[in-house]
Amino acid sequence: MRLRTVLATVTAGLAAATTLTAAGPATAAQVTAAPANACSPAVSIAGFSDALDKTTYEGTFVGNFSALAVDGKGEIAAVSDRSALFTLDAKTLKTLAPTSVVPLADENGAALDSEGLVVDRDGTRLVSSETEPSVRRYSRDGKILDRLPVPDALKVAPAGRATANQTFEGLTLLPGGRTLLAAMENSISGDSKEIVRFQTWDRKSSGRTFQLAAQYGYRIDTGLGVSEVTATPDGRLLVLERGFTAGVGNTVRLYLADPRHATDTSSTATLTGQDGVRLVGKTLLADLVNCPSLGATAKQPQPNPLLDNVEGLTITGSAKGRLNLLLVSDDNQNPAQITRFYSLRARLP
Repeated sequence: MRLRTVLATVTAGLAAATTLTAAGPATAAQVTAAPANACSPAVSIAGFSDALDKTTYEGTFVGNFSALAVDGKGEIAAVSDRSALFTLDAKTLKTLAPTSVVPLADENGAALDSEGLVVDRDGTRLVSSETEPSVRRYSRDGKILDRLPVPDALKVAPAGRATANQTFEGLTLLPGGRTLLAAMENSISGDSKEIVRFQTWDRKSSGRTFQLAAQYGYRIDTGLGVSEVTATPDGRLLVLERGFTAGVGNTVRLYLADPRHATDTSSTATLTGQDGVRLVGKTLLADLVNCPSLGATAKQPQPNPLLDNVEGLTITGSAKGRLNLLLVSDDNQNPAQITRFYSLRARLP
Protein backbone atom coordinates (compact mmCIF):
# COMPACT_ATOMS: atom_id res chain seq x y z
CA MET A 1 0.00 0.00 0.00
CA ARG A 2 1.47 3.37 -0.99
CA LEU A 3 1.96 6.17 1.52
CA ARG A 4 -0.80 8.28 -0.04
CA THR A 5 -3.18 5.35 0.41
CA VAL A 6 -2.10 5.02 4.03
CA LEU A 7 -2.90 8.72 4.48
CA ALA A 8 -6.41 8.32 3.12
CA THR A 9 -7.04 5.18 5.16
CA VAL A 10 -5.76 6.65 8.42
CA THR A 11 -7.88 9.77 8.05
CA ALA A 12 -11.04 7.94 7.03
CA GLY A 13 -10.62 5.20 9.62
CA LEU A 14 -10.02 7.51 12.55
CA ALA A 15 -12.81 9.84 11.50
CA ALA A 16 -15.13 6.83 11.48
CA ALA A 17 -13.84 5.74 14.89
CA THR A 18 -14.57 9.21 16.24
CA THR A 19 -18.13 9.00 14.95
CA LEU A 20 -18.56 5.70 16.79
CA THR A 21 -17.35 7.21 20.06
CA ALA A 22 -19.46 10.36 19.86
CA ALA A 23 -22.54 10.53 22.04
CA GLY A 24 -25.78 10.05 20.10
CA PRO A 25 -26.58 10.23 16.35
CA ALA A 26 -25.79 13.32 14.31
CA THR A 27 -28.68 15.64 13.56
CA ALA A 28 -29.40 17.07 10.11
CA ALA A 29 -27.99 20.42 11.22
CA GLN A 30 -24.76 18.76 12.37
CA VAL A 31 -24.38 16.95 9.07
CA THR A 32 -24.79 20.12 6.99
CA ALA A 33 -22.68 22.28 9.32
CA ALA A 34 -19.70 20.21 10.54
CA PRO A 35 -18.12 21.48 13.78
CA ALA A 36 -14.84 23.32 13.52
CA ASN A 37 -12.01 20.92 14.31
CA ALA A 38 -9.24 23.48 14.54
CA CYS A 39 -6.68 23.12 17.33
CA SER A 40 -4.87 26.23 16.06
CA PRO A 41 -4.61 28.15 12.78
CA ALA A 42 -2.06 25.52 11.61
CA VAL A 43 -3.45 22.26 13.03
CA SER A 44 -6.82 20.50 13.06
CA ILE A 45 -7.95 17.12 14.33
CA ALA A 46 -9.66 14.65 12.00
CA GLY A 47 -10.53 12.02 14.58
CA PHE A 48 -9.40 9.62 17.29
CA SER A 49 -9.72 5.94 18.14
CA ASP A 50 -9.68 4.08 21.46
CA ALA A 51 -10.26 0.71 19.78
CA LEU A 52 -7.02 -0.88 21.02
CA ASP A 53 -7.27 0.32 24.61
CA LYS A 54 -6.73 -2.54 27.11
CA THR A 55 -6.71 -5.24 24.45
CA THR A 56 -4.31 -8.14 23.84
CA TYR A 57 -2.86 -9.76 20.73
CA GLU A 58 -1.39 -13.27 20.76
CA GLY A 59 -1.04 -13.04 24.52
CA THR A 60 0.75 -9.66 24.44
CA PHE A 61 -0.79 -6.54 25.97
CA VAL A 62 -1.53 -3.99 23.25
CA GLY A 63 -0.48 -0.64 24.66
CA ASN A 64 2.47 1.15 26.25
CA PHE A 65 3.04 2.63 22.77
CA SER A 66 5.91 5.10 22.61
CA ALA A 67 6.57 5.45 18.85
CA LEU A 68 5.04 4.93 15.41
CA ALA A 69 6.45 4.65 11.88
CA VAL A 70 5.15 3.91 8.39
CA ASP A 71 7.08 1.22 6.53
CA GLY A 72 7.57 0.69 2.80
CA LYS A 73 4.69 -1.78 2.66
CA GLY A 74 2.24 0.81 3.95
CA GLU A 75 1.92 -0.84 7.35
CA ILE A 76 2.14 0.99 10.66
CA ALA A 77 4.96 -0.14 12.94
CA ALA A 78 4.47 0.60 16.64
CA VAL A 79 6.91 0.03 19.48
CA SER A 80 5.93 -0.56 23.09
CA ASP A 81 8.23 0.53 25.90
CA ARG A 82 7.73 -2.96 27.34
CA SER A 83 9.98 -4.44 24.62
CA ALA A 84 7.39 -5.33 21.97
CA LEU A 85 7.33 -4.36 18.30
CA PHE A 86 3.88 -4.43 16.69
CA THR A 87 2.67 -4.16 13.11
CA LEU A 88 -0.77 -2.57 12.68
CA ASP A 89 -2.92 -3.16 9.62
CA ALA A 90 -3.30 0.06 7.63
CA LYS A 91 -6.34 -1.38 5.84
CA THR A 92 -8.31 -1.61 9.08
CA LEU A 93 -7.38 1.60 10.86
CA LYS A 94 -10.90 1.95 12.16
CA THR A 95 -9.83 -0.74 14.63
CA LEU A 96 -6.03 -0.53 14.06
CA ALA A 97 -5.87 -4.33 14.25
CA PRO A 98 -2.41 -5.74 15.03
CA THR A 99 -1.13 -8.25 12.48
CA SER A 100 2.12 -9.23 14.20
CA VAL A 101 4.16 -8.73 17.35
CA VAL A 102 7.78 -9.63 18.11
CA PRO A 103 9.69 -9.24 21.39
CA LEU A 104 12.72 -6.96 21.60
CA ALA A 105 15.71 -7.40 23.88
CA ASP A 106 19.32 -6.33 24.30
CA GLU A 107 22.34 -8.49 23.51
CA ASN A 108 21.93 -10.35 26.82
CA GLY A 109 18.21 -10.99 26.37
CA ALA A 110 17.20 -8.28 28.85
CA ALA A 111 14.12 -6.12 28.28
CA LEU A 112 14.47 -2.58 26.94
CA ASP A 113 12.70 0.70 27.62
CA SER A 114 12.02 1.16 23.91
CA GLU A 115 11.05 4.75 23.07
CA GLY A 116 11.97 5.70 19.48
CA LEU A 117 11.34 3.91 16.17
CA VAL A 118 12.49 4.33 12.57
CA VAL A 119 11.78 1.99 9.67
CA ASP A 120 14.89 2.17 7.49
CA ARG A 121 14.85 1.99 3.69
CA ASP A 122 15.69 -1.74 3.75
CA GLY A 123 12.79 -2.49 6.11
CA THR A 124 14.91 -2.97 9.22
CA ARG A 125 13.85 -1.26 12.44
CA LEU A 126 16.00 1.21 14.34
CA VAL A 127 14.88 1.35 17.97
CA SER A 128 16.13 3.66 20.71
CA SER A 129 16.04 2.66 24.37
CA GLU A 130 16.23 4.90 27.43
CA THR A 131 17.97 2.19 29.42
CA GLU A 132 21.60 3.00 28.57
CA PRO A 133 20.63 4.85 26.28
CA SER A 134 21.08 2.99 23.00
CA VAL A 135 20.03 2.76 19.37
CA ARG A 136 19.91 -0.74 17.87
CA ARG A 137 18.98 -2.04 14.45
CA TYR A 138 16.59 -5.00 14.42
CA SER A 139 15.26 -7.24 11.68
CA ARG A 140 11.49 -7.44 11.27
CA ASP A 141 11.54 -10.58 13.42
CA GLY A 142 13.38 -8.88 16.29
CA LYS A 143 16.96 -10.05 15.72
CA ILE A 144 19.70 -7.53 16.63
CA LEU A 145 21.72 -6.56 13.56
CA ASP A 146 23.74 -3.58 14.75
CA ARG A 147 24.22 -1.08 17.58
CA LEU A 148 25.14 2.58 17.15
CA PRO A 149 27.80 4.40 19.18
CA VAL A 150 26.59 6.90 21.81
CA PRO A 151 28.61 9.87 23.17
CA ASP A 152 29.80 9.33 26.74
CA ALA A 153 28.11 12.50 28.00
CA LEU A 154 24.66 11.24 26.93
CA LYS A 155 24.98 7.94 28.78
CA VAL A 156 23.13 7.42 32.06
CA ALA A 157 25.17 8.28 35.18
CA PRO A 158 27.64 7.16 36.43
CA ALA A 159 28.83 6.28 32.91
CA GLY A 160 27.74 9.70 31.68
CA ARG A 161 25.74 12.79 32.61
CA ALA A 162 22.21 11.70 31.73
CA THR A 163 19.40 10.77 34.12
CA ALA A 164 17.74 7.37 33.90
CA ASN A 165 14.45 7.42 31.99
CA GLN A 166 15.25 10.86 30.52
CA THR A 167 17.34 9.95 27.47
CA PHE A 168 16.59 8.93 23.84
CA GLU A 169 12.83 9.49 23.70
CA GLY A 170 12.54 10.45 20.02
CA LEU A 171 14.14 9.00 16.88
CA THR A 172 13.82 10.02 13.23
CA LEU A 173 15.52 9.63 9.86
CA LEU A 174 16.00 12.86 7.91
CA PRO A 175 15.03 13.11 4.21
CA GLY A 176 17.48 11.28 1.99
CA GLY A 177 18.02 8.57 4.58
CA ARG A 178 21.60 9.52 5.43
CA THR A 179 21.15 11.24 8.82
CA LEU A 180 19.53 9.74 11.91
CA LEU A 181 18.53 11.99 14.82
CA ALA A 182 17.72 11.07 18.43
CA ALA A 183 16.18 13.52 20.90
CA MET A 184 16.93 13.44 24.61
CA GLU A 185 13.78 13.78 26.72
CA ASN A 186 15.39 16.08 29.25
CA SER A 187 18.70 17.78 29.99
CA ILE A 188 21.96 16.21 31.09
CA SER A 189 23.85 17.24 34.25
CA GLY A 190 25.64 20.56 33.83
CA ASP A 191 23.32 21.85 31.09
CA SER A 192 20.44 24.23 31.68
CA LYS A 193 17.35 22.28 32.76
CA GLU A 194 15.47 23.74 29.81
CA ILE A 195 17.97 22.69 27.12
CA VAL A 196 18.05 19.15 25.75
CA ARG A 197 20.44 17.66 23.21
CA PHE A 198 19.66 16.22 19.80
CA GLN A 199 22.28 13.70 18.64
CA THR A 200 22.80 12.78 14.98
CA TRP A 201 24.56 9.99 13.10
CA ASP A 202 25.54 10.05 9.41
CA ARG A 203 26.24 7.30 6.90
CA LYS A 204 27.36 6.99 3.30
CA SER A 205 24.50 6.83 0.82
CA SER A 206 25.37 3.25 -0.16
CA GLY A 207 25.97 1.98 3.38
CA ARG A 208 24.02 0.82 6.41
CA THR A 209 26.46 1.77 9.19
CA PHE A 210 25.95 5.08 11.03
CA GLN A 211 28.79 7.14 12.53
CA LEU A 212 28.50 9.83 15.20
CA ALA A 213 27.89 13.28 13.72
CA ALA A 214 26.66 16.71 14.84
CA GLN A 215 24.77 17.44 18.04
CA TYR A 216 22.37 20.33 18.71
CA GLY A 217 20.75 22.08 21.65
CA TYR A 218 16.96 22.55 21.82
CA ARG A 219 15.07 24.62 24.43
CA ILE A 220 12.03 22.92 25.94
CA ASP A 221 9.12 24.67 27.63
CA THR A 222 9.29 24.83 31.42
CA GLY A 223 8.01 21.63 32.99
CA LEU A 224 7.86 19.73 29.70
CA GLY A 225 10.12 17.20 27.99
CA VAL A 226 10.54 15.93 24.44
CA SER A 227 8.37 12.85 23.85
CA GLU A 228 8.88 12.49 20.09
CA VAL A 229 10.62 14.00 17.07
CA THR A 230 9.77 13.37 13.40
CA ALA A 231 11.45 14.79 10.31
CA THR A 232 9.33 16.68 7.79
CA PRO A 233 9.85 16.23 4.03
CA ASP A 234 11.79 19.55 3.85
CA GLY A 235 14.29 18.62 6.57
CA ARG A 236 12.71 20.38 9.53
CA LEU A 237 11.39 18.57 12.60
CA LEU A 238 8.07 18.08 14.31
CA VAL A 239 8.69 17.98 18.04
CA LEU A 240 6.19 16.81 20.65
CA GLU A 241 6.69 18.31 24.09
CA ARG A 242 4.75 16.71 26.88
CA GLY A 243 4.27 16.98 30.63
CA PHE A 244 1.94 15.81 33.39
CA THR A 245 0.65 17.50 36.53
CA ALA A 246 -1.16 15.35 39.10
CA GLY A 247 -4.76 16.42 39.55
CA VAL A 248 -4.61 18.55 36.39
CA GLY A 249 -3.54 16.24 33.58
CA ASN A 250 -1.35 16.33 30.50
CA THR A 251 0.15 19.14 28.49
CA VAL A 252 0.94 18.25 24.86
CA ARG A 253 2.38 20.80 22.45
CA LEU A 254 3.41 20.33 18.83
CA TYR A 255 6.33 22.42 17.57
CA LEU A 256 8.01 22.88 14.21
CA ALA A 257 11.78 23.02 14.73
CA ASP A 258 14.65 23.79 12.35
CA PRO A 259 18.11 22.40 13.15
CA ARG A 260 19.70 23.50 9.87
CA HIS A 261 21.29 26.67 11.25
CA ALA A 262 21.95 25.49 14.81
CA THR A 263 25.43 25.24 16.34
CA ASP A 264 27.09 21.82 16.53
CA THR A 265 27.36 21.28 20.30
CA SER A 266 29.14 17.92 20.22
CA SER A 267 32.28 19.60 21.64
CA THR A 268 30.43 21.96 23.99
CA ALA A 269 30.72 20.70 27.57
CA THR A 270 27.78 22.65 29.02
CA LEU A 271 24.80 24.40 27.47
CA THR A 272 23.53 27.33 29.52
CA GLY A 273 21.55 29.25 26.94
CA GLN A 274 23.87 32.22 27.55
CA ASP A 275 26.98 30.85 25.86
CA GLY A 276 26.59 32.12 22.30
CA VAL A 277 25.42 28.73 21.06
CA ARG A 278 22.68 28.98 18.43
CA LEU A 279 19.93 26.59 19.53
CA VAL A 280 17.47 24.80 17.27
CA GLY A 281 14.74 27.31 16.43
CA LYS A 282 11.15 26.33 17.11
CA THR A 283 7.64 27.57 16.30
CA LEU A 284 4.49 26.48 18.11
CA LEU A 285 2.05 24.76 15.76
CA ALA A 286 -0.56 23.79 18.35
CA ASP A 287 -1.21 23.24 22.03
CA LEU A 288 -3.49 20.18 21.88
CA VAL A 289 -5.50 21.38 24.87
CA ASN A 290 -7.21 23.69 22.37
CA CYS A 291 -8.42 20.87 20.09
CA PRO A 292 -12.15 20.10 20.12
CA SER A 293 -12.74 17.04 22.29
CA LEU A 294 -14.90 15.28 19.63
CA GLY A 295 -16.82 13.46 22.35
CA ALA A 296 -13.72 11.92 23.94
CA THR A 297 -13.77 10.93 27.59
CA ALA A 298 -10.89 10.73 30.07
CA LYS A 299 -10.29 8.30 32.93
CA GLN A 300 -8.46 10.88 35.05
CA PRO A 301 -8.53 14.68 35.37
CA GLN A 302 -7.52 16.36 32.09
CA PRO A 303 -7.76 19.98 30.94
CA ASN A 304 -9.31 18.52 27.77
CA PRO A 305 -10.76 14.96 27.90
CA LEU A 306 -9.14 14.28 24.51
CA LEU A 307 -5.69 14.42 26.08
CA ASP A 308 -3.60 11.62 27.49
CA ASN A 309 0.09 10.73 27.67
CA VAL A 310 0.89 11.33 23.97
CA GLU A 311 4.28 9.85 23.04
CA GLY A 312 4.25 8.65 19.41
CA LEU A 313 4.03 10.64 16.17
CA THR A 314 4.48 9.78 12.51
CA ILE A 315 3.70 11.45 9.19
CA THR A 316 1.32 9.34 7.12
CA GLY A 317 1.22 11.62 4.07
CA SER A 318 2.18 15.04 2.78
CA ALA A 319 1.37 17.41 -0.07
CA LYS A 320 2.33 21.06 -0.64
CA GLY A 321 3.30 21.78 2.97
CA ARG A 322 0.30 20.01 4.44
CA LEU A 323 0.90 16.94 6.55
CA ASN A 324 -1.33 14.20 7.89
CA LEU A 325 -0.15 12.97 11.25
CA LEU A 326 -0.90 9.91 13.37
CA LEU A 327 -0.26 10.22 17.11
CA VAL A 328 -0.61 7.69 19.92
CA SER A 329 -0.69 7.87 23.72
CA ASP A 330 1.18 5.57 26.09
CA ASP A 331 -1.28 4.21 28.65
CA ASN A 332 1.51 2.78 30.86
CA GLN A 333 -0.77 -0.25 31.27
CA ASN A 334 -2.61 1.90 33.80
CA PRO A 335 -6.41 1.66 34.20
CA ALA A 336 -6.53 5.45 34.64
CA GLN A 337 -4.95 6.05 31.21
CA ILE A 338 -5.96 5.31 27.60
CA THR A 339 -4.27 3.95 24.50
CA ARG A 340 -5.61 6.52 22.04
CA PHE A 341 -4.72 7.21 18.41
CA TYR A 342 -5.20 10.69 16.96
CA SER A 343 -5.36 11.83 13.35
CA LEU A 344 -4.20 15.43 12.87
CA ARG A 345 -3.72 17.65 9.86
CA ALA A 346 -0.97 20.27 9.95
CA ARG A 347 -0.06 23.12 7.63
CA LEU A 348 3.59 24.13 7.85
CA PRO A 349 4.55 27.81 7.77
